[in-house]
Amino acid sequence: MGKKLNSLEDLGGFVFSTNKDFEFENEESIETPANGEQRLEAHLDKKNRGGKVATVIKGFEGNEEDLKTLAKKLKTLCGVGGTAKDGEIIIQGNFRDKIMDYLIKEGYKVKRVGS
Repeated sequence: MGKKLNSLEDLGGFVFSTNKDFEFENEESIETPANGEQRLEAHLDKKNRGGKVATVIKGFEGNEEDLKTLAKKLKTLCGVGGTAKDGEIIIQGNFRDKIMDYLIKEGYKVKRVGS
């Protein structure tokens, strides 16, 4: 059986409504700056990946939807898998130069970090 709730705080900040016309408005929508205002860093990383290399793009500012859209474009460009979360895009493999060229053509400011 489930845990007994003693107060609304036990719901973890969630409040449920039976109002079928209620529309949730997210006031924390983050505006994504223009490409030219983004300062990204291109890293190569091997840590915690079983010795395999991954290209990591850090410093993306904006909402998660735009981050995931850019990640999808980069994964398609390189023909590999990857992920996007917390302002970082991780692409499987060493594609730093290819990704940097693409991002510069798209107007981003990209800095190469590491060797």
